[in-house]
Amino acid sequence: MERVNYPQNDFPPGIEHETAHRPWPRPSAPWLLTQSWHDLLFAHWPLPAGVLSPHVPREFDIDLFDGQAWIGVVPFQMTNVAPRGVPAMPWVSQFPELNVRTYVRAGGKPGVYFFSLDAANPVAVEAARALLRLPYHWATMLVERDGDEIHYRSRRGDAAAAPQFVASYRPSGPQVPAAPGTIEYFLTERYCLYARDLLGRPYRLQIHHRPWRLQSALATIERNTMVSAAGLTLPDLPPLLHFSKRQDTLTWGPERL
Repeated sequence: MERVNYPQNDFPPGIEHETAHRPWPRPSAPWLLTQSWHDLLFAHWPLPAGVLSPHVPREFDIDLFDGQAWIGVVPFQMTNVAPRGVPAMPWVSQFPELNVRTYVRAGGKPGVYFFSLDAANPVAVEAARALLRLPYHWATMLVERDGDEIHYRSRRGDAAAAPQFVASYRPSGPQVPAAPGTIEYFLTERYCLYARDLLGRPYRLQIHHRPWRLQSALATIERNTMVSAAGLTLPDLPPLLHFSKRQDTLTWGPERL
């Protein structure tokens, strides 16, 4: 088993012009930030919308698939985290991240709402909290690889009862695009996130990426207290699992709603 190390400064040029797949036009303003996401596990569980809605700002409507809301735990590795025109830098632009999220709509646009974002980079954590009021937390994280299997460990802060996620996962099928109308498309093909700013005002943060290429996945989740840390309880059901090797994204500035 070895620590996972990814190349830097390999962001693909020109993806902002690949837009035929988008559900609405990308912003006309210049994008501000690049990110590359690697070795993502999507672990999802269904929850009643009424359970989630007290935990989501009232300005955002819970998005449903066949009448059901969903909550996801998504571990992955970040690289190429850099402002426009600035090269990625060691120790700043590469780090593991772990998200707990659900799916919402505002103004007719489907997006993601984050209950938490844990990251192993204190600079990124403080910047996102200060500038965007996103619920980032610093965590101790370790990502290792054994063949095609990813071993992922995360522990938030230093408290004895700190939220944790410990899992091993790997892809188990061919890469295929998420087809419109499927649960895979609903859970991944989203081009914005929603949050409130420092004054409590709702905003949309738009992103752009190529269509997701997903694989089925196998995972052994040894410990997962990330959802309970958000005040929610997972159902006694196995998660719906997907894997993606890589996604490259562009991010714009926040838009007031």
